[in-house]
Amino acid sequence: MDILALEAKSQNGAEAEKKPTPKPKPKAPKKAKRIVYFEVEILDLKTKEKLLLLDKVEPTATVLDIKSLFHKSYPKWYPARQSLRLDPKAKCLRDEEVLQTLPVGTTASFYFSDLGPQLTWGTVFLAECVGPLVLYLMFYFRLPFIYSPKYDFTSSKHWVVHLACMCHSFHYIKRVVETLFVHRISHGTMPLRNIFKNCGYYWCSAAWMAYYINHPLYTTPHYGQQQVNAGLYIFLFCQVGNFSIHIALRNLKAQGSKVKKIPYPTKNPFTWIFWLVSCPNYTYELGSWIGFTVMTQCVPVAFFTIVAFVQMTVWAKGKHRSYLKEFRDYPTLRSSILPFIL
Repeated sequence: MDILALEAKSQNGAEAEKKPTPKPKPKAPKKAKRIVYFEVEILDLKTKEKLLLLDKVEPTATVLDIKSLFHKSYPKWYPARQSLRLDPKAKCLRDEEVLQTLPVGTTASFYFSDLGPQLTWGTVFLAECVGPLVLYLMFYFRLPFIYSPKYDFTSSKHWVVHLACMCHSFHYIKRVVETLFVHRISHGTMPLRNIFKNCGYYWCSAAWMAYYINHPLYTTPHYGQQQVNAGLYIFLFCQVGNFSIHIALRNLKAQGSKVKKIPYPTKNPFTWIFWLVSCPNYTYELGSWIGFTVMTQCVPVAFFTIVAFVQMTVWAKGKHRSYLKEFRDYPTLRSSILPFIL
């Protein structure tokens, strides 16, 4: 009996093993997420008149996308010329801001204002540099109607005058080359009316200092060739340093990348100043003009250097605050423009 019972049990077990396992039921397909579209109305900032109503705007649309859609209806207002804000008294929205992240409901109202004709930053930088270069050379060659007629197209007898022309020209040619091939200039723009203010400052300053340096009655520096050489060495050292910093900043991030990084010194000794200041390009720029002032011993150059120092300090402080805000591990030893001072 026991043997028969074991055989029967084994047969039942084998039959049980032969039974096919039930197939899992197929999962029901996931329902596609419903996209909630936005309705965007654009109002005139001054008159509050409705200019355009955009229906079914995707939530991932950026402010730049909305500007592009607005441009299709109003071709004269290209995106760079538009200013959009959520409230008439609020700040302008950045192009990269996304619609769904803004404090608006599914119906969003934007207030539009016209910024006027715009110029790219590259065009502005070139205009700022080419003008002083040309103007200085006009005074150097003593074109008619600048000095007395008897000095037309004459040349100065002082070597420092020719040296100053070479240094001034070198400085602005370097800036033009950097604008074209080194700087990663953003696609931002500036109102056309501002170029007169920017260029006026650089052009008038260049003409003012050029008038006195190239004047037939110009007197050489008090300490003679030693003072000229000292100023020249300072100028050239700082020019190389300024160019080195610009190269280091260019190599800090790839073309088109928006990831911001902390600039650190490289193998180039001229970049080691990054240990002490946040904006060494301004430090070297200031040093260049101090060297040019020493070399020429000219009051207009000294005045230009002081004004440039004040302006660059404002820019450097702003950049320094931006670094401290963006990076928690930003080096605390760094100053804005002058090590341990400012």
